[in-house]
Amino acid sequence: MRRLFRERDFLAYFVARQSSVLAFSIESTAIGWQIFALRHRPFDLGLVGLTLFLPQLLLALPAGLLADRFDRRLICLVMAVAEILAMCLFIGLSVVGSHSVAAYFAAVAVIGVAHALGDPATRTLLVNVVEAEHYPRAIALSQSVAQLLSIAGPALGGALIALGPPIAFAGAAAAYAVAGVGFASLPRRSPERRVEEPLMRSASTGIRFIFSKKVVLGAISLDLFAVLFGGATALLPVYAVSILQVGPLGFGALRAAPAVGAALVAVYLSRRPIERHAGSALLWCVAGFGVATILFGLSKVFIVSFLALACTGGFDMVSMVIRGVLVQLGTPDALRGRVSAVENVFLGASNELGAFESGAVAALLGTEASVVLGGVATLAVVGLSSWLFPDLRRYDRLLPMAAASIAEAQRGELSKASRDLS
Repeated sequence: MRRLFRERDFLAYFVARQSSVLAFSIESTAIGWQIFALRHRPFDLGLVGLTLFLPQLLLALPAGLLADRFDRRLICLVMAVAEILAMCLFIGLSVVGSHSVAAYFAAVAVIGVAHALGDPATRTLLVNVVEAEHYPRAIALSQSVAQLLSIAGPALGGALIALGPPIAFAGAAAAYAVAGVGFASLPRRSPERRVEEPLMRSASTGIRFIFSKKVVLGAISLDLFAVLFGGATALLPVYAVSILQVGPLGFGALRAAPAVGAALVAVYLSRRPIERHAGSALLWCVAGFGVATILFGLSKVFIVSFLALACTGGFDMVSMVIRGVLVQLGTPDALRGRVSAVENVFLGASNELGAFESGAVAALLGTEASVVLGGVATLAVVGLSSWLFPDLRRYDRLLPMAAASIAEAQRGELSKASRDLS
């Protein structure tokens, strides 16, 4: 762990990544509260998720090409600047007391575009910064600190909202500025030389690669549908205001609860990485996520709700680490941007589209029914995934796959891999 921090590049990446996480945590908390405060409609919270998801769906292929053909740290820097501009727009709307729903959603759309174009580059930076054998420990370390900041972010966001929404948005903008400095401090890395392909064929390579790797496809699909149906986090403003009645500070605590559980698990995984039975661990943890979601949906007591959300975060962290190793270290470097862009659509669907699904079902059946049914659907997804992807269920060790992938990339076999996918 100390060795990682002695490397200048990792330190710059670490500062940039953690600042982005803190900024996004404050930003998400403030946006959810501000949007719900306009009309007190759960469906509006769902529309926030849809507005964030559509750019990820529409821009996935060009974003992947962008990450593979241009300097990734520059893309991340531009994303940070775009986020700062969006926060400035939120500050302006809040200061003048605007109730224009369209104007607020325009700012949300800017955030959606920034993440759609920048996330593939952000997720592929770390694997270029550290050596392959240190990657599982580095990603667990990065995620553990990220989850600690995700605890502080919503709690800090709730406190700043109590002082005034413009202050919360200004805090997020300041954190994005620090992230921009960190990304700018990373050395320029030129993309690897590769055989040129027609534009659309090159863009679709990431899709073909994922579908050729059944274990990777199974892990991503499991995460997609589980979190799609288990998106209770989007409805937390409703729980804080109408069900648990805990106000902005309680809302911040609820937003931080999944990160509390995730941080504890991430610290454990940074010291004791998953070595055996990775596939079955993934399936059991997603099932635990579903059970915890059901418990949260049924709870009327704040502490029980907090603990249930913390459990969802802990189970999700295991899924995140396993999927991260499978995808990033199972993909040649020159394909990582495009593969990450496709993964971004899956993750966007599970998070942002999941928020829309939760808001829409809540508008039809009620908030609590939406959360409980989502947890039940998550359990059904686990059973279906175990049947459809037996290779994932039986998957054992992560590191041998990582070593083989890195060796293949070092031998320059990317062109052969591309021909095989054809």
